[in-house]
Amino acid sequence: MKFYKYWALLGCALLAVSCFLPWAYYPDLNKVFTGFFSEKNMYGKPGKVFIFFTVIYAVFVLVNKVWAKRVNVFIAAITIAFLIKTWVLFLSCYGGICPEKRYGIFLLTAGVIIMSVTAVMPDTKVKPESVTDNDSA
Repeated sequence: MKFYKYWALLGCALLAVSCFLPWAYYPDLNKVFTGFFSEKNMYGKPGKVFIFFTVIYAVFVLVNKVWAKRVNVFIAAITIAFLIKTWVLFLSCYGGICPEKRYGIFLLTAGVIIMSVTAVMPDTKVKPESVTDNDSA
């Protein structure tokens, strides 16, 4: 994948920006929730967690080591799990009231998907090991 780093950093930027955008509108409260705001902080601040993992992922994308690429696969898996938890938490119906999805949650999902795809398709070049005479015995 020739443009691996660009796509990975684009996914990281998309995910980080989406944490500041509206995720859901709650008509009974007449409020819009984001990654950093929920009524009385009932849902916490998942934007902090997403940005934490995004920064680590972006740093490891720029490191050209195999272990960094393996850590990125692990970080992508954690981010997917946290995305599912966030969807369930922010968009579940309660008491007959269903919140409206806003564009921020979809951009968040797109960023996580881009990060996950680039995590499993890193651009690493493995050098073949040379066989010496001592190894043949």
